[in-house]
Amino acid sequence: MSQFSMLSRVWLVLGTIGLLTGCASTKDLSYFQKSAGSPDQVATLSRYTPTVQAGDILSIQISSLNPEASTFFNPYTSFAVADRASQPVTPTTTSPLQPVSGYMVDPDGAVELPVIGKLSVKGLTMAQVRERVREPLREYLKEPTVNVRNLTFRVSVMGEVSRPSLFTVPNEQMTLLEALSLAGDVTIYGRRTDVLVIREENGQRKFGHVDLTRRDLFASPYYYLHPNDVVYVEPSKVRAATADRTMQLAPIAISALSFVAILVSRF
Repeated sequence: MSQFSMLSRVWLVLGTIGLLTGCASTKDLSYFQKSAGSPDQVATLSRYTPTVQAGDILSIQISSLNPEASTFFNPYTSFAVADRASQPVTPTTTSPLQPVSGYMVDPDGAVELPVIGKLSVKGLTMAQVRERVREPLREYLKEPTVNVRNLTFRVSVMGEVSRPSLFTVPNEQMTLLEALSLAGDVTIYGRRTDVLVIREENGQRKFGHVDLTRRDLFASPYYYLHPNDVVYVEPSKVRAATADRTMQLAPIAISALSFVAILVSRF
């Protein structure tokens, strides 16, 4: 057998391996596909407004026309929380705990501020917390201003994405698409038709399913993420089949490459 014939057979084997391990349907990968007869407009849900829950850490910053008096109301206790919003990490990287300063909501749903004492904030929005804090401050400060942020609004993205990670949401608003974008998007092997969102509400865990290939995902109750949501992208059948074929064909590929190396060395 000539060297040219041998090389041809080797490249044929390698090409076959590439075809077997690289098959993926465009329809399985495309987002927001239009179904037959569906309109070009989709009604969306109202933006999700988070409320305060026990265990949250709130940043409460107080100011007024008297800066010196205001500083008395701004002491903080530092807590260590994982923060990866500014620099997403790879699955193998351990994220350090970042200290944050704020007021932790106790099991009864209250925070304790200097002089004012305990205030019940559970179930309130950030705007409502601002008013709840501002009202008693009027007795001590002239025209007090209150800025409140939830420092523990976080979502996790796992599975078949480029950068699985835990993300802190500074503006308390994040959609499923934004979370997946931060995680580097779904890989070619991710199952876009059935993305799982795990949510804890009222002491129970709910499991929601979202199809990224359909436009009605914008109307899904899981489009706007809630604090501590977990987004999981399941591997597709192509991933499992590719892994199996790769394991089966790996010895053949290694033998073929070794044979090519021997032939090249003889030229």
